[in-house]
Amino acid sequence: MTVNTSVPGLLLASVSHRYEREPVLRGLDLEIARGEITCLLGPSGCGKTTCLRVAAGLEPIQEGRVEIAGVEVARSGFSVPPERRQVGLMFQDYALFPHLRVVDNVAFGVREGDKAAKRRAAMELLARLGVERYAKDYPHVLSGGEQQRVALARALAPQPVVMLLDEPFSGLDRRLRDRVRTDTLEVLRELSVATLLVTHDSEEAMLMSDSISLMRDGVVVQSGTADELYSRPESAFAASFFGEVNVIEGMAQNGVVATPIGTLATPYEDGCQVRVFIRPEGLNLDAGPGDEATTAEAEIIESHMLGPICLVRLKMAGNVAPLTARVNEGGLWETGKRVRIRLDPERSFVFPASQEM
Repeated sequence: MTVNTSVPGLLLASVSHRYEREPVLRGLDLEIARGEITCLLGPSGCGKTTCLRVAAGLEPIQEGRVEIAGVEVARSGFSVPPERRQVGLMFQDYALFPHLRVVDNVAFGVREGDKAAKRRAAMELLARLGVERYAKDYPHVLSGGEQQRVALARALAPQPVVMLLDEPFSGLDRRLRDRVRTDTLEVLRELSVATLLVTHDSEEAMLMSDSISLMRDGVVVQSGTADELYSRPESAFAASFFGEVNVIEGMAQNGVVATPIGTLATPYEDGCQVRVFIRPEGLNLDAGPGDEATTAEAEIIESHMLGPICLVRLKMAGNVAPLTARVNEGGLWETGKRVRIRLDPERSFVFPASQEM
């Protein structure tokens, strides 16, 4: 999707926030245009939910500023109340009112019109999300996926400029989660709101977003598209968090690092201890003899089919930990078979061993 980055949505500029004396956000920068979906990705405790709460107006900030649709809504000592910020907020527990019928839950979020007009607007949203037949039911009789759709309808009812979603799919089983995510994505794109989705799941971030901001310890450490973060990580943390990797220790020497399965260029000075991070698809398997100068021998210790992909676990001689390869063709590989493996430099990254993963 093409996003018009000239239409402002949500801006957090140099935002800092503390709980008592403990810093949670440390000069965080984040910008989302109208119609853009950004995923805030990171481990538990890195500040993702706090960032969302700051944007919603549920937490004050000590430094920096927050803007919505080009209008300042927060700075140190000043904060526009949540109900006046033009935001829709959806938590992972949905927070539906148990004593209200579905249609009245959604109508509660509609800001303009009399009771009948609000109910009509609520019914339109429920129909758009495919749950209008539950309008007269109470939330407790709905499935998790149906409750999620109702919660989304209520969050959209005030016609927000910004949508804030905090792990909204985490309570759903995988099959239902995939379907609900697809439906949610369609509605958010159709309404062209600026969307901030908080998740700890890198796969979900890749599926849902136009851009991803990877957080650690209260700051964004890398931003970009899913392909940029996966294929061009800027740190050991980004490489290991954003997708599975094999890790091999090594040392930089004469501009390269030699590993048991190949040599990679490196910018680090001679003697620098490094780690080589290899994506599973960066290991190419060859059942033939192979070139001993560019390949290494390994034994297959496990092999599992995942649809059209085969995950192969390999053991090499020496102290190298078992490696995982992702193979897209050839079917199931025979356990105990000896193969040659070759390193793909385009799917491999080198960082100093001193960097935290």
